[in-house]
Parts: sequence; C-alpha cells; structure tokens
Amino acid sequence: MPLQMVRNDITRMQVDAIVNAANPTLLGGGGVDGAIHRAAGPGLLAECRTLGGCRTGEAKLTGGYNLPCRYVIHTVGPIWRGGQQGERAALTACYRNSLQLAVEHDCETVAFPLISAGVYGYPKAEALQVAVETIEDFLQQQELTVYLVLFDRTVYTISEQLHREIAAFIDDRYVEAHTDSRAEQSRRMAIQQSCPGVFAAPMPAAAPSAPAVDPDLLQAVRQMDESFSQMLLRKIDESGMTDAQCYKRANISRKLFSKIRSDLHYRPSKPTVLAFAIALRLPMDQTRELLRKAGFALSHSSKFDIIVEYFISHGNYDICQVNEALFAFDQSLLGG
Repeated sequence: MPLQMVRNDITRMQVDAIVNAANPTLLGGGGVDGAIHRAAGPGLLAECRTLGGCRTGEAKLTGGYNLPCRYVIHTVGPIWRGGQQGERAALTACYRNSLQLAVEHDCETVAFPLISAGVYGYPKAEALQVAVETIEDFLQQQELTVYLVLFDRTVYTISEQLHREIAAFIDDRYVEAHTDSRAEQSRRMAIQQSCPGVFAAPMPAAAPSAPAVDPDLLQAVRQMDESFSQMLLRKIDESGMTDAQCYKRANISRKLFSKIRSDLHYRPSKPTVLAFAIALRLPMDQTRELLRKAGFALSHSSKFDIIVEYFISHGNYDICQVNEALFAFDQSLLGG
C-alpha cells in the first residue's frame, strides 16, 4: 500500500527514513523533534551541528544512528499565522522536498509525522489535507511506500459533519450477526425436536434427464465466467486508464498489481478489491460484481463495508477521503 496511515511512535518505525519535524537550528527541541534526538543518541546532534541549520520548507538528511532507520530527513515546517502568509506552500514544500531526498538516497519506505500540527499551530485537519494531497501527488510519479504516523487518535479527525453522516448511515444499516450464536442454535434445535415432521428431509425426486446443450452455448458461458483478474483488467481497459493510473489511484503497490495481472487465479483481499472499485468509480452493482469474482460480498454486519458503501452511494470516489473515514472509525484502509 503506497500510502498508509498508522498510529505509532515514529521513533520505532522500521523504515529506510523517518522525517523529523525540526526547528531551524536542527539542534533538537520538543515534541517529535526531541523524541527523535533522544532515541537516536548524541551522534545525531553532532551531525546536525555540521549542517548549518535549515530554512522553512527545505529538508536535510543525516544518518539514523540508534534509530531503526537508515536516515533521518529533517524539515522545518511553517508556523501558522492565520493561513495568509504562505503557510500551505511552505508545508507542501516540506513534504515534497523530504520525499525527493528519500528518492535520491534510494529509500523505498519513509515515515512522516504530521508536520507543523503541534506547537507550530497549523490546524490539524488542514495539515492532514496538505500531507495526504502532497504525498499522493508525489506517488503518482514515484514508487515508494509512505507512512503517515499519527501518535494518537486526536491528531486524526474527519469533519464532525461527515462523522455524523457516516455514523447515522452505519446506524441505519448495521446489524449484529446472531445466526451462529449458541442461543440461536439451541432455539432452532428445540423447535425441530418439538415438530419432527415439519423439518423432516423431503424424499428426493427422480432426477430429470438432462437436456442436450449446444456446445457453442457452453463455450460462450465459459467465456463469460471471468476470474477476478480478468474482470479487473477488462474494466481498466474500458475505463480508458492505464494500468499504472489505476493502481496508483487505488493505493495499490506496483508489486501487488503485477501479481494480480500475471496470476489468472489470484485471490485478493477485500480492501484491495474495494480499492479498485473506488479507483474505477464503479457503481454499487458493479462493485458487488467485482467482489463476487473474488469471493466476497458487502455485509451490513461490517462497519468497514457500510462505510465504503456510504462513499460509493454518495458518488465520492476519493480514496484518501474514504481511508480518512475508515481510519476515524478504526477500520482497515483500502489499498494493498
């Protein structure tokens, strides 16, 4: 999954590079900056002293020292001054310049904090929007796995209105699955024992002779019975997108897409199937059809399914917004 959002401590991320939300001196501070310096040890500070500081929006690279990463990329985010002082452009530059440094140093995995959303005062919802949009845009041109690391739940929130709408949508559709409970099984058994004749198995009827079937019809039916991979590739062709445009829009890695394309009988995960449905902007009936090819179905006993259904039924195929909502409700994210 090219872009993943996780709740974790960034100093424990086992990636090629982590990004430090630094101050202009690069000599450590509070928040994420201080945590990274403490975890890395004195060697990081010693190297930072040789860099001559860093200007807002720029990025510089050091070793990882005692951290479980090869590199630390230091970038200085903007201080929020009301939003009319070029803050968005500066924050965008932080992400883009950090990602470019990672690519130049052959990094395959990078972890970011939410830059400027702490003591620098950038509104968290807007900081998150800039982060996701900039990373997604960069990933359209580069093969890289990026983690947006959020230390606690309060950092990451969707709008209150959207949260209420999705919660209401879930409440209207969510059902608990009781059919396999022991109480239900006992109740059914008691009914069967009290009315044995009602539930007796019917006598098998004589099997009718099978009518002759036109071989050409059989062949046509077989051709219609596509595998998931075949249906997906056909729908990509029908959409007019290239393979790369589709899997990037679906938040799917090139490696996973190659497996799907080369294996006629590949069995994807449900989040992967729904990610392609979102990328292809499939209506609900075609989404269900694609799921069936992979052996899945949407269920109103699953909050994950209901949230995805909410976005499709409202014609919202922005996978970033879908994943933001899934994350807010503690569900798995779309992609692979």
